[in-house]
Amino acid sequence: MFRVNDHTTLPQPPKAARKAQTRTHHGDAVADDYEWLRDKSDPDVVAHLEAENAYTESVTEHLADLRADIFGEIKSHTQESDLSVPVRHGPWWYYTRTVEGEQYPLYARIATGTSPERPVTAAGEVPAHEEVLLDANAEAQGQEFFSLGAFDISPSGALLAYAVDNTGDERFDVRVKDLGTGELLDDAVTGVGYGLAWSRAEDCLFYTRVDEAWRPHEVWRHRVGGPGEDDALVHAEEDERFWMGLSTSRDDRFIVIGLASKNSSECWMLDSSTPMEPFAVVAPRQENVEYDVEPAGDRLWIVHNRSHRDFELSWAPIGSTSAQDWRTVVPGQDGVRVAAVDAFETHVAVSLRRDGLTQVDILGLDAHQELVEGQRFPVAVDEAIYTIEVGANPEYASRDLQVRVESMVTPASIYDLDVRTGELSLVKRNVVPGGYEPANYRQHRLWATATDGTQIPISVVARADVEPDGTAAGLLYGYGAYEICIDPWFSPSRLSYLDRGLVYAVAHVRGGGEMGRGWYEDGRMEHKENTFSDFVACADHLVDSGWVAADRLAAEGGSAGGLLIGAALNQARGRFRVVHAAVPFVDALTTILDPSLPLTVVEWEEWGDPLHDEDVYRRMRGYTPYENIASTTYPTILATTGLNDTRVYFVEPAKWVARLREVSTNDPSSRPIMLKTEMVAGHGGKTGRYDAWRDAAFEMAVILDELGANRVRT
Repeated sequence: MFRVNDHTTLPQPPKAARKAQTRTHHGDAVADDYEWLRDKSDPDVVAHLEAENAYTESVTEHLADLRADIFGEIKSHTQESDLSVPVRHGPWWYYTRTVEGEQYPLYARIATGTSPERPVTAAGEVPAHEEVLLDANAEAQGQEFFSLGAFDISPSGALLAYAVDNTGDERFDVRVKDLGTGELLDDAVTGVGYGLAWSRAEDCLFYTRVDEAWRPHEVWRHRVGGPGEDDALVHAEEDERFWMGLSTSRDDRFIVIGLASKNSSECWMLDSSTPMEPFAVVAPRQENVEYDVEPAGDRLWIVHNRSHRDFELSWAPIGSTSAQDWRTVVPGQDGVRVAAVDAFETHVAVSLRRDGLTQVDILGLDAHQELVEGQRFPVAVDEAIYTIEVGANPEYASRDLQVRVESMVTPASIYDLDVRTGELSLVKRNVVPGGYEPANYRQHRLWATATDGTQIPISVVARADVEPDGTAAGLLYGYGAYEICIDPWFSPSRLSYLDRGLVYAVAHVRGGGEMGRGWYEDGRMEHKENTFSDFVACADHLVDSGWVAADRLAAEGGSAGGLLIGAALNQARGRFRVVHAAVPFVDALTTILDPSLPLTVVEWEEWGDPLHDEDVYRRMRGYTPYENIASTTYPTILATTGLNDTRVYFVEPAKWVARLREVSTNDPSSRPIMLKTEMVAGHGGKTGRYDAWRDAAFEMAVILDELGANRVRT
């Protein structure tokens, strides 16, 4: 199907040089002639990546009109000038605003004294009395890349601390701004990780630093306006398995350090009014015990798995330093995963997972923060497949709760929930211009049977006039790692697929957390291969059930989902027509063998430790995509990456593509294998919304063209 229109001479793919290098572990010597591509400071590496970009552009130039059409469609289905729902915090309404033609949002607020009720404006209008806190477009001026790693207003609302990344390597420079004068007060802190936290008096700012393996491992205290060299280290984590996070409680009373490995966690707290004091542990870490805390009023609310694999909710007095003080509120229940808690003065919102779907339960509190008997109810959602989550609720004393609901056919919708009556009031549903009618589309839940008999859920959306008659084109998306759930979501860009008759499906494979903690456990470590075979089973089910034609199925996944795609290709080489592997983790074994690389030691509890355990080594050797390429024909492949990606180095897809070309029997004129590298970007690709739409249009055009679905259905 792939065409390079009327070229008399077809472009030839770049051929990476082979430079002998051998990796030896557990008596296994592996030739890796493309490992030299790892060094991005090597001019030969940069030249090769640029040659790959030129080749990809050349063999896809016939798709220029289709790309332009898709970009125009995404643009037409997006409310370009828009306003988020303002949320009240202290004496202000906070919101973000986008402006047509601008890449990034503006962060703004309005004083409640000038607008006692939530501001409401028509699309494109600037709210009266607006105070712009940060114009990200101005911050990004002259930069090829721009990303915010933190945006934190001080407790009084007088100061703003924010963190900026201009390369994509997720290392940030911190700036402090006086919101009254607009003056930049401080830019002394540079090269830090995610997370900022203010002291109550606003004289100190806490931040994290990362080690050479990009692991946040230290919390530092900075005196605002002072030199960076005077900053003090206040907490350090020596265990390389543990990742560090930093946050502030909803009422700004406490600063919380969260430490977590894949199996265990630990929290430390500090009263923000005493920033010079040491942090105190909430409960000392125990192997295989995970917990997270929500300070609220005089209580700590704790989600943990001390007593049940699917977690439960407990509380303890503020200041508690032992798990012996925890008192169960919501006991663990098989098949019901307690995911998170948000606590307020009059109620607690508990986020759950049940039967593969999200749920929010409300628990009423009395004046003493005791649970009120009989005041527990789930927030009702009137759809078969959906996502519900707690929205932005910064005000501890609020009597209402903002919740966010969406599905594969219903745009994201913000509701105010009356926590006393359970009544939902729609505040805003994202507008989808361009004639979108939800009734023209249908979503379905299918179930595939895995090789071991397990039923794997698949979320499917298609136009209402698409029938399961075995003729439609389809795309199957998957991830399947870290207990991350790919819940149903609405996508304006996806309409460009659906309106061309494509069936879009999400495989909720094991390794994710859609069906509870057991679903995750059954797709990690020694069970990792279940993730890949589940995906293939879902692909087979789409074909066998008639939803997708046998020769018109695409696959897509990114990061760990890229590992999934690469492994599935090796397992079921003839099933897919075209694949998009985004920032793909396809050279997993090489990475996980090297503890000096970012994330490696942290990841040993996800994949196993192949460096010290031969059984793990052999298992990973058996599924890592890069090391299991066969001399056969693969589908058309588009791999995308970013030169400054810290999470999955660009070298992984670069090596994978080089070896695929060497070993596979693909004819590049009909089954090209392509690599596209953003030369100034990281794991998430380009950050400006119009740039991101152009990238999406490029990727979608490749898939649609290969599937023969490049015309909009009438």
